[in-house]
Amino acid sequence: MLAKQNAVVELLRISPVADELTALFTKAGQSLFLVGGSVRDALLGRLGNDLDFTTNARPDQVMRLVSGWADAVWDVGIEFGTVGASKNGVMCEITTFRADSYDGVTRNPEVKFGDSITDDLKRRDFTVNAMAVDLANKQFVDPYGGMEALSARVLDTPAAPEESFGDDPLRMMRAARFTSQLGFTATPRVFEAMTAMAEQITRITPERVQTELSKLLCGKHPRDGIELLVESGIAGYVLPEVPAMRLEIDEHHQHKDVYEHSLVVLEQAIDLEEPDTEPDLILRLAALLHDIGKPDTRRHLPGGGVSFHHHEVVGAKMARKRLRALRYSKEIIENVADLVFLHLRFHGYGKGEWTDSAVRRYVTDAGPLLARLNKLVRADCTTRNRRKAQALQRSYDDLEARIARLAAEEDLARVRPDLDGNEIMRLLGIPAGPLVGKAWKFLKDLRLDRGPLEHDEAVAELFEWARAQGLSGPFPAGGGEVAGDPEQVDQHGDDDQGV
Repeated sequence: MLAKQNAVVELLRISPVADELTALFTKAGQSLFLVGGSVRDALLGRLGNDLDFTTNARPDQVMRLVSGWADAVWDVGIEFGTVGASKNGVMCEITTFRADSYDGVTRNPEVKFGDSITDDLKRRDFTVNAMAVDLANKQFVDPYGGMEALSARVLDTPAAPEESFGDDPLRMMRAARFTSQLGFTATPRVFEAMTAMAEQITRITPERVQTELSKLLCGKHPRDGIELLVESGIAGYVLPEVPAMRLEIDEHHQHKDVYEHSLVVLEQAIDLEEPDTEPDLILRLAALLHDIGKPDTRRHLPGGGVSFHHHEVVGAKMARKRLRALRYSKEIIENVADLVFLHLRFHGYGKGEWTDSAVRRYVTDAGPLLARLNKLVRADCTTRNRRKAQALQRSYDDLEARIARLAAEEDLARVRPDLDGNEIMRLLGIPAGPLVGKAWKFLKDLRLDRGPLEHDEAVAELFEWARAQGLSGPFPAGGGEVAGDPEQVDQHGDDDQGV
């Protein structure tokens, strides 16, 4: 333990920013402590360039002290006692000792400034975040056993967990987030309090819940965090579709445990992410939610079978509804819902029965989500039958090879009709409007089915379509062009005209 304390002190000793800031506060007769997550991360060997400090100085004093020293200063959180500053690329948040009280209804405290580091640490969420280093005296401050908890990799609260979670129920979500990010385990008393107080999470705004959930999913061990939310009952309030996947399975109606399957798919999708890149929140959400439509679509069949027809359609709608409730961005909502909707598409591929047309449609429908869809489809294989798993992997490989071949031959990322909107209007002698859009879609579908067409062939097909629509010509058989009056062409048309 002494070695770890010395490691923190040594780290701070060689930190110019911490040393300079300490000198400023000491000269002014104020104390300064490195605190919370910064101490925890220093002990874990993962301290970054964001440092958290606490002090007995009041916010206006802090502003005066750092204004002439820092490269930049901001006071966005000053009403809560926090002053922000940056120096040489290091971001510092300096917060006055707090001795807050809570009303038990919201998570917003009645802000009160304190004079004791011990009292300040007691109001923090977990003991691993309730450690500090007195920078002037180079002393380690750990009144609530944070070092012991860190060594044991457990999450406990400085005060009774019922008191801590009653003050701020979001701390229960943080417990799951730290479980994912740090690989820690909640102590029995913390888990019991979370279970008893799960409904209290409804006091928290959806935006706050979403932030914690996203951080959880982007951690190193998201499965562990999700399991804590489900087992404590909190998921029933913030992400109820996930525990709903724990379908009862009897001996006559055998099928996979959908909940367990989804967690495995999540893990396998993470394994397929590109190395040394940021966690892919969209892929991880899609992997977790891809089968949420199964409970609502389960049907028991004669003879003991079970079906989940159209669960991808139902699941996409459910994903949209839940992610909207959690206030995710429109882009994330639509991308996740599209992946859920498309995740079964591959299963019609078999051993390569798809035509090139079907491959083009798969690529076109996936659009910019193609790489994620390929990862999700691969991750969705959780069978224990090695022969079946190997056959599926060969099919995935074959499909991706065909996509690559067609992409080399054609620009699959930009599949468009062989005639653009302006040319459609010129050839048919029609103005901009819905009819142009219908013709454009007909030609695009033709392009997907048959690949690139020669210009004369595309014109002939357009004229054939026009005759079938009852349009007046003349539309020469065989594809000869009709000279249109350029003055009648909408000069504002483009290749998306009317679509």
